[in-house]
Formats: sequence, structure tokens, C-alpha cells
Amino acid sequence: MFHPDQHKNRRPSGRPALNALLLAAAIPCMAATAHADQPGDRDSDRSGGAVESEQSGEMPLALAPVAILGSAEAALQVPGGATFISEQDLEKFEFTDIQRILRQVPGVSIQLEDGYGLRPNISIRGTPSDRSARITLLEDGVLIAPAPYAAPAAYYFPTAGRMQGIEVLKGPAAVLEGPYTTGGAINMLSTRIPDVARGQATFEAGSHGHLRGHVWYGDSSERFGYVVEGHEWRSDGFQNIDRSSRDTGLNKGDYTAKFRVNTPSNRENYHALELKVQYADETSNQTYFGLTDADFAQSPNRRYGLSELDQMNTEHEQVVVSYTGRIGDALQLRASAYNNDFERAWFKTEGIDFDGSENAQNFSRTSWFNVVQAVNRGESLGGFTAAELQAMLDGTLDTPEGAIELRNNSREYYSRGVQGEATLLFDTGSISHRLRVGLRYHEDEEDRLQRQSTYTQVNGSLVLDDFGLLGNAGNRIEQAEALAAWVYDTIEIGRLTLSPGVRIEDVDLNRTRYETRISRTDDPSSRAADNLRSTRSDNITAVLPGVGARYAVNDEFDLIFGVHKGFSAPSSDPDTDEEESTNWEAGFRYNGDLGSLEMIGFLNDFENLVGVCTASSGANCDVGDVFRGDAARARGLETRLSTDWSSSSSFGLPLEATWTWTDAEFRSDLADTDFFGDVEKGDPIPYIPDHQFYISQGVVWQQWTGYLSLNYIDEVCAFASCGPFEQTDSLTTIDASVHYDLTPQIQIFGLAQNLTNENGIAGRQPRGARPNLDRTFIGGLRIQL
Repeated sequence: MFHPDQHKNRRPSGRPALNALLLAAAIPCMAATAHADQPGDRDSDRSGGAVESEQSGEMPLALAPVAILGSAEAALQVPGGATFISEQDLEKFEFTDIQRILRQVPGVSIQLEDGYGLRPNISIRGTPSDRSARITLLEDGVLIAPAPYAAPAAYYFPTAGRMQGIEVLKGPAAVLEGPYTTGGAINMLSTRIPDVARGQATFEAGSHGHLRGHVWYGDSSERFGYVVEGHEWRSDGFQNIDRSSRDTGLNKGDYTAKFRVNTPSNRENYHALELKVQYADETSNQTYFGLTDADFAQSPNRRYGLSELDQMNTEHEQVVVSYTGRIGDALQLRASAYNNDFERAWFKTEGIDFDGSENAQNFSRTSWFNVVQAVNRGESLGGFTAAELQAMLDGTLDTPEGAIELRNNSREYYSRGVQGEATLLFDTGSISHRLRVGLRYHEDEEDRLQRQSTYTQVNGSLVLDDFGLLGNAGNRIEQAEALAAWVYDTIEIGRLTLSPGVRIEDVDLNRTRYETRISRTDDPSSRAADNLRSTRSDNITAVLPGVGARYAVNDEFDLIFGVHKGFSAPSSDPDTDEEESTNWEAGFRYNGDLGSLEMIGFLNDFENLVGVCTASSGANCDVGDVFRGDAARARGLETRLSTDWSSSSSFGLPLEATWTWTDAEFRSDLADTDFFGDVEKGDPIPYIPDHQFYISQGVVWQQWTGYLSLNYIDEVCAFASCGPFEQTDSLTTIDASVHYDLTPQIQIFGLAQNLTNENGIAGRQPRGARPNLDRTFIGGLRIQL
């Protein structure tokens, strides 16, 4: 089988580097000079002093430029829903899949796809889950989606296995972390520069050829600190391709270095400048192809031979320059200049043309999802019976010549900008304020130049028919330029804490489409003006107010309330309105000797739910187009419990449990659309489960630590119509871990994922029934350096 376009040379973006990045890097240096250090007696650790956390208490300054919350204790002080997952929490099960990690967060729902969480689909409080495009994703406080405004679908996602913490912020405080404020924000905290010389090395091996290595080391002195890190993750995959020896796994490398220079921390004024450089690459033999229900029931880990050539190749580079400052006790400053570059080439089976002709009518072309559904329903399609379509999937029937379409979904992205924030602490009489004022300039771009080739299935093998024209499957550029400003004041009036805030987003979006290239070479010469096909643009200005309230009934019991305006930017289509909503939450939080208990009810009232067409959505639409979903509603209840059953100081029985109920539905009728389908009032928003439940019981004794977790997810509707073959199965997944300390520096551990080998249909999009990761065993070693 020939795969000519899979490893082609990447093309240059044709855009200059962001000159503002260099300019912004100089801003912190000028600030440090302008505020000369003065002697003081404020002592702190060598990593850079102490600064107040987001809500109260203190946190290491090394975290200040990157963290929203900073600690689990700070999360308890937020006037709204917030969760902090610490390094110790992450080490309980050693997950590398962000989706398995986030199952413990109430209000978060997941649409499973590849079993590894490489390109996760995350929803918060009923937002659409497809490629996590309707929540704000950050790493160390910096936007991390490939093109957060122009093309927010998260085809790049930071490696969860190298993170030291994860923060989830919901409610009114989300106005701090736009542009997507309806559901909230997820901020991933990478390995920080340590206070003293230390490091860690973790090595794993397990089922399906799983190999993982994660090593980091760093140190700090009075004026300098650093950390260097490497993370390698490999697997042969858990699925099997018909008639092929090719694996279905992945090979992902991720490397990070941070360097910090700072003034002595025992001065009244403190300044620190940090450089972060990160590189990641991935090759994974992943596909969008699923199975018919009958084939899934017989062999859920099977993959059709038609998907043998499917492979994703990516590269990601990040440079961030961050400044953190403390001017006396009343003023804190932080600023960042960032640049992210991402390239991806996903060569995968796209569709089928039953006429097998490049000039065939549109009705002869269809997606593999329609083929799978035709087999499920016993219907004919494209002049072939359901039995013949099944034979094509099985590889026992040859297809028409050139019928199979394979596309190199080749895209380049950049995301870059400058952001800064000042925090001022002051009192007005007996009322204390923590006023935050911030500004961000951002620009991003998605550049797609895609080739579609045609193949013929002959005796169960794919044979190249036509290499295809460069640009015949997409030749366009999506761009965005955004200016955001926010003000957020935490006001303490006795037992009452109020947090009013407002965010303003001004966004310019534009798209330029070019004609298909007439050259059959790989030379990506500059796009000529006479090759222009069409342009479109849109401008959106959104004012997003919000207010949260927390009332301390006593030292252990809080009442919380919040309301804010939600927002999601549309595409460059001027005929489509932005997504807006009014979001409410109310509940209580207990934190005392018995443990902690939190219950929060929420209501997201959408004025206009927006659907964005992506290849992963499985909808019959043009990728990038935006569709109006009109009124919709997501309401629910989030519950979180944490306690320790044991009364012994030498024996622990930590228990954590979360339960989320969500009712997400359309509130208006929609005529048959290419994205949402035929929607009636009351139909469910796809992939939002009614009930989710997570419980983890631990045992801690001497050198032993063990955890057992159970996660239940309701069946969901893959489409609003929720007809036959349009639902997933409910899933109950059990994971287990055991850790043993050989010495204070050396630990061994064993992990079991999906212990009962639950194998229901976890997803149906884009192209058929998809499985959950099957039973996996992993053994590992951790060494403290």
C-alpha cells in the first residue's frame, strides 16, 4: 500500500514572527528597572518569595504567573465552582489521559474517542464537547488551543503526564479567563522550578506495548532558577486492523525547559523574569473510522482495513517570557509574551464516491458514517445493498475504481500575544479589596492546504488511483485578532465576599479561500491574488459582566451564589451571531473536621447555541462553517464529597466522590440543518450525560498506598434526534493502583485501568461505534533525584 502524502515536507506559514514578542520581553525588564529594590524584612523561600493566592492565603511566587487558584485550599474560597487537582492527586493513578483525570471534577463531561485522550472532547456544564472548542484551555495561564479564536478545536492538547497540577474554574470567576466564559476554564500547570536542587524520574511499562518515561531536574539559587524536563510515551494501541500488521498506537515526545532570573526575595520589591521553551511531537495511527453495531458486538477492538493508512503527525513549539513582580505589600504585577506554533498532518479515510469518478455528482459521494448507518439499518446506499456495503467494510468486495477518498488534513497554526495584569490590595474603611485589572492582545491563524487522494480497494488492499491536486480538499486561511480587557474585584465585607467583574472581548475574524491548485507538485508557492476564491470577515464586541458571592455562615459552612454572561466567539461568517448565555449558580460548601462537602446547582440559559462544523463532529457539513442552534438550556447539580474514614494518624482511608446531574436540551425547533439535524424543542444536546458518578477509596498504611476508583457515565445521544443507532452505552469503569515505598527516594507501583474490561460503545462520531480503552496493566518505578 502506497502512502505518498503522509510525510511530505511542511510548508512555511508565509507570515513573519511576532515582533511584539520581542518588544514585550523587554517590558518586564523596564518595569524591574523602574521599581528599584528597597531593603525589607519580608522573608520567603529561595524560589521567589510569597504572594497572596487567587482568593486568600499564600502561595509560592513561582506559581503566581501561571496559576488561577494555586491550591485546593484557595479553591474552597472561590465564590463559585472551582477544583484544584494537585500533584499528589495526579500520582494516585498516574493517568496520562486528561479525560480520566477530569472524571473526578463535578460538572465536567467527556466524549470518549481514541481511548488515550490525545484530542479530548471536554464539556463543562453542558457546553458542546466537540474538540473542547467551547471552553478556555490554558497551560500555565497562557491560551493553548492551536488557534483559540479562529479555530479553537483542540487538535493539540498538552501532555497530561507531565503536569504538576490542573485547575478547573467555573462560574463568574471565568470572566478572568476568556474568551469562552459559558462553561469555564481548564488551566494545566507544568512542572515548576523547584525551591532547591531536586528532580524525579518515572518509568513505566505495560499492556499493549505501553512505555512511558518522565524525567525532570531543577534547582534555585538566590537570583537564578531552572528546570529541564523530558516526557516520552509510546504504545502499540489496543485495536487491531483487519489484514494488517500495522499497530494502532502512538509515539509522543514532550520536552520543556524553564529558566528564571530574579532579585533577592528578602527585598520589599521583588522582580522575576522567566523563560519557558517547550517542544512536542506525535505520531499516532489514529482514525475517525468506527464500526457497525454488529461488528462492535462481535469484536469491539476491531478496525476495518480501510483505515490502515490513517495516521496523525504533529509538532508543537512554545516560547513564553513571563514577568512577576511585587511592589511593596500592595501591588502585584504579572505579564507574559507567548508564541505557539503547531503543525498537523492527519492522513485518514474521508469518504467514498460510489461512482468512482472525480466528476461524479454530489449525491454519489457520502461519508463512512452514512455507510455504517446504512448497514446498521439494513438499507441500501449509492446503489449497493447493506450486505454489499458490509462486504466493502470487511474487504471482501472491491470498490469502484477510485471510490475511496483519503485526505491529508494538513494544517498549520500560530497563536501569539501579550498579556498583563496588575493586582492592587487596598482597604476602604473596614472593607478590603483585591482589585485585578488585565489586558491581552492576541492573534492566531489556521492555514489549511489539504490534498485528497483516491484509492481503490482490491482484494482487501488499498491501491492508489489518483494522487490528487494540492489544495483540492481545502485551501484557505482563517485569522483572528483580539483585544481583551478585564476588571475583577474581590471585596470582603465581614463574612460576605463579593466578586464583581467584567470582561470585554473585541474580536476581528476573517477567512480567505483560494482556488484548488492546478499543479500536481508539492511546491507550495505563494498564493496569488488571481487565485483568490472568496473572502469574508466579522467583528464582535462583547461585554461580559458577572458577580459572585460567598457568605461564611461560620468557619466551616459557606453559601455561594453567582451570575455571569457567557460568550463563545463564532467563526468569520458575518451571518452567524456569537454564542451568548446567562449563567446562574447557587449552593453551599462545608469544610470542617468531618471533611468537605460541596453542592452547587447551575443553569446555563443559551440565547443562541452555536455549532461549529469539524471533521470530528461527523456532521454532513463543510468544515469551519457555523450553525445557529437558537435557544438551549443546560441545568444541573454538582456534588463533591471528600473525607477520611480513619481516626488513626498512622492509617488512612481517604474517600472522594462526585456526582453530576445535567439536563441539557434545545428550547426551540430547528429545521433540518447540516450540523444539528432536525431538532424539536426538548431534544437533548448531544454527548451530555444525565448522570455521572465518580468514587475513589484509598488505603494509606506505612509504605503502602492503594486506590480503587469507580466511574459511571450514563448513555448519551450522539445526535439531537437520538434515534436508533444514535446512542452510546452507559459505562462503568473501575481503575486501581498500588504504590510501595522501597526507600524514601524509590517507589514502585502497579496500575490497572478498566479492571473489569468494560467494552460498551463509548462514542459514535465521527464514523461509527468507538470502544473504550480495554483492560490495561502497567508497572512502574519512581526515583526522587
